Amino acid sequence: MPPCFSNFTSLVESNYYDATTDYNYGPYAGDGGDGFAYVANAFVQWEGQDQEYGKNLRLLKTIDLSSNKLSGKIPVQVGSLAGLHSLNLSRNTLTGKIIEEIGQMKMLECLDLSANKLSGEILGSLAHLNFLSVLNLSSNNLSGEIPLSTQLQSFNASAYSGNPNLCGLPLPNKCLGDPLITPQPKDKSIQEDEDRSITQGFYVSMGLGFFFGFWGVFGTILFNSRSRHAFFTFLNHITDWIYVTIALNWARLQRRL
Repeated sequence: MPPCFSNFTSLVESNYYDATTDYNYGPYAGDGGDGFAYVANAFVQWEGQDQEYGKNLRLLKTIDLSSNKLSGKIPVQVGSLAGLHSLNLSRNTLTGKIIEEIGQMKMLECLDLSANKLSGEILGSLAHLNFLSVLNLSSNNLSGEIPLSTQLQSFNASAYSGNPNLCGLPLPNKCLGDPLITPQPKDKSIQEDEDRSITQGFYVSMGLGFFFGFWGVFGTILFNSRSRHAFFTFLNHITDWIYVTIALNWARLQRRL
């Protein structure tokens, strides 16, 4: 990759916009054939979706050099493109480290460096890209711990997959030296008190409750004729009420149908 990216004036300045720029390449009607104009449309994969740009094509600031045979290191001059919105260098054979100057590209929204041979650690300067919404560093030789920041940990683990020596959140594998989270053992005295309350008080109260509850209700029915008669009379009334209610509702439903 040539080190001439700093010559792209419209990409270096983050607030660059030339309202007088136009495409003048083909004849158009209405000017007697003397004037020339050209309307350009482009389909661009933006944030994982194919989108078409027409009149606002001049505002599209992106570099896509993916799926080529580019080799060598990423030039540090790429970091001077402060107005660039999308950079795709995926599926090449780029080597070396991710340049620290990428942290200077404040307007960058999409960064795809996947499927290369990049090595080294992920620099903390990537956390300074506040507009970054799409990141893909998968299938490289990156190593070390992913820097802790709200920005880098917000991406899915697939953005860092394919780097066996990479560790830290959001990846499931932890780095060496990370403190292990072990459950705190309970105090033995507290555990003994809980066991004692369960084996003694709990079972005793449960047995007494069952005894008095069961025999207090059903014992009265079994040994007291008046209570037994009143109980079954109550059950008969409940059964008759349910039967009559169902029969009336069914008759009303049949009349409506």
